[in-house]
Amino acid sequence: MDGEQITVSITQAIPRLPEAQPCDSLDWIIRKGEQWAIVGANGSGKSQIAGILQGKYPLKQGTVRFHSKRKINEIVRCIAFRDIYSLADCRNAYYQQRWHATETDTMPNVRDLLPDTPNDTFTEMIYTLFHIRESLSKRIIHLSSGELRKFLIIRTLLLRPEILILDNPFIGLDAASRKILLQMLEQMVSLQGLQVVLLLSDPADIPSMITHVLPVSCLRPSFPRTRVAFLADKQLQSELFPDVIPPLLPPRKEAIPYKIAFRMEHVTVSYNGKTILKDICWEAKNGERWALCGANGSGKSLLLSLLYADNPQAYAQSLHLFDRKRGTGESIWDIKRRIGYVSPEMHLYYMENVTVTEVVCSGFFDAVGQFRRCNPAQKETAIAWMRVFGIETLKDRMFPSLSTGEQRLTLLARAFVKDPDLLILDEPLHGLDVANKRRVTHIIESFCEADGKTLIYVTHYPDELPSCVNRRYELCN
Repeated sequence: MDGEQITVSITQAIPRLPEAQPCDSLDWIIRKGEQWAIVGANGSGKSQIAGILQGKYPLKQGTVRFHSKRKINEIVRCIAFRDIYSLADCRNAYYQQRWHATETDTMPNVRDLLPDTPNDTFTEMIYTLFHIRESLSKRIIHLSSGELRKFLIIRTLLLRPEILILDNPFIGLDAASRKILLQMLEQMVSLQGLQVVLLLSDPADIPSMITHVLPVSCLRPSFPRTRVAFLADKQLQSELFPDVIPPLLPPRKEAIPYKIAFRMEHVTVSYNGKTILKDICWEAKNGERWALCGANGSGKSLLLSLLYADNPQAYAQSLHLFDRKRGTGESIWDIKRRIGYVSPEMHLYYMENVTVTEVVCSGFFDAVGQFRRCNPAQKETAIAWMRVFGIETLKDRMFPSLSTGEQRLTLLARAFVKDPDLLILDEPLHGLDVANKRRVTHIIESFCEADGKTLIYVTHYPDELPSCVNRRYELCN
């Protein structure tokens, strides 16, 4: 009789993976009506457990049994940040392409990539709650990371899975979109019988709709427990996310004097007849630390692309960088060599089998997805920054094999490796576990203590802002 209440039972499961990493067997039962969170640090094995549930890996031992007549790929759907890669052939698109209108005409739009579904009440509810109609004609490559995440969720919900796995679903979404997502999931759970499994790297992200938690550490799942019991167990949480004091930062280069990091004067940018940035006036002086705020789709990534010399429309604007008017003879490399930059979209352009060391070293040359050989001093500096970010042991791993959080730490080390004058961090804590968030925040604060360091920090979480940030610029839709 109890079997009728079981959605899936996993018994003594050990996956057969290419990486020979030791792991414990997984015993896990999901019963109807339960909503789960798998909680653990970056690289702890959350995605591996999700892969077992999806039937993604052949098993060395054990069984996975579903109590449903549908096929497994219809029962279970998973959304992970790296799924954005499948939306378009991003590996063949160069990094600046999203800002070149004539070169994105062949890229699919949102409407093209949504599944054909009946025009029924369910579909209407999805479209209305997520306000997707206004984005149907947008090219996928022009969506912000938050908009891409929202799109992936909509596309998957329209397929009506029984179990929906969401990998860190709230990162990249502004407060309003996070609230809408939770409301949507709660409605789906109550009206459609959907069961949710969230992969989370921060206990603070566990929503009230979750009933049970499966903790995981070092590829070893712990004993499942209720959400209430997990949140009350502070000892277990400290074991899952141990604090590590980062080592001292590498030696600094001599600061190059400048008065103004950048100045924007009445900047206006439009695409396809739609104005995205209008009459932007903003100046950041040497040593200032700014928060750039705004809802998903407000133009934050577009504005940063002007600063980082990725957007050709910068030449049509009144824009000064490091005391020099843009377009007066400087090359994009003259600009980039003084700027350290990281964004959620940068994951898209490192999909080839290159090592973590190669990705970090590419920061010296300001070429995304292209690699040159470092000299010994540069490689030594790269290793030092990997040590600071806690990824030195990953230096020979292939970048695509890393977890999303480990990839983010790698890209952060890449941004810092040349000791930049202007640091532009777009959602720098995106996908990091709670301990690594503290580590990275400490690194940013320590870095900005030096003379001549200007910071632009983008986040949808005000409580994540480093203490050194004391200025704010907000974009409105």
